[in-house]
Amino acid sequence: KIINRAFRNMWGIPDEFVETRPTIADVINYNRYNHIYDVSESEFDAYVAARVEEIHKGDFPPYERHLKAWGPSLSAGAIVSDVGSVKGPLVEQAEGLLPEGVHFVGAHPVAGREQTGVAAGSVDLFRGSRCIVTPTQRTNPQAVRTICELWEAAGSTVLSMDPFLHDMVLGAVSHLPHAVAFSLVTALGEIQEQTLPGQNLLGYGGGGLRDTTRIAASSPEMWRDICLWNRDNLVKMIEIFELHLAECKRRVETGDGQGLEQTFERAKHLREQVQ
Repeated sequence: KIINRAFRNMWGIPDEFVETRPTIADVINYNRYNHIYDVSESEFDAYVAARVEEIHKGDFPPYERHLKAWGPSLSAGAIVSDVGSVKGPLVEQAEGLLPEGVHFVGAHPVAGREQTGVAAGSVDLFRGSRCIVTPTQRTNPQAVRTICELWEAAGSTVLSMDPFLHDMVLGAVSHLPHAVAFSLVTALGEIQEQTLPGQNLLGYGGGGLRDTTRIAASSPEMWRDICLWNRDNLVKMIEIFELHLAECKRRVETGDGQGLEQTFERAKHLREQVQ
């Protein structure tokens, strides 16, 4: 999710918004080589302190460090937002660390792709997608309107949701599917090693395998963080998934064709509701 390419032309701002994975210096060097922007790390820090509104990349462990480092440099009335996939504990953390008069508005553009990094950036990334803002009782209403207008200008449909409810909902429809996809591909690798050595098992997959496992090509580091920060919700949802997988296994083992068909029919009906 490369924010600068989606917003820089709209705002007329320079390209100093950078992705901080794996390090700022690494991304700066990559971008210089590819003529994306030209800025030093010290210039980047100075620019962050001078901006009224900052988009803080959703890299969860450094949240506290970053907010403590440049939060005190922000003036009253400044608005800080993020694009992270987990909201509850991080929104609370941001609200507690930012100075009085500086407003935090959590935001999650649900527009990710399995490709990551600057090279995968697109000016159309957010067009036609959803963006969930997660205000709390402490959030300044005008700051919320400003962030909503920002994402609407980028082409997103903006929804509002409690940050902890967000983590339950996205845990089900995003975090669980990613955990399942990663696990499925890992299982296929083990099946190949144990039962079909010498065969390129994944090479025989068609559209079904590609559709089911596409998100397993996502950033392992980012999804490690997401899974751990939303672990309580995700563990419960994995347990429910395990029950359904075990039931499917039982019906296959016992030759329960009618039960399998009923399960698949219900799943088909639910899947047809996905937009």
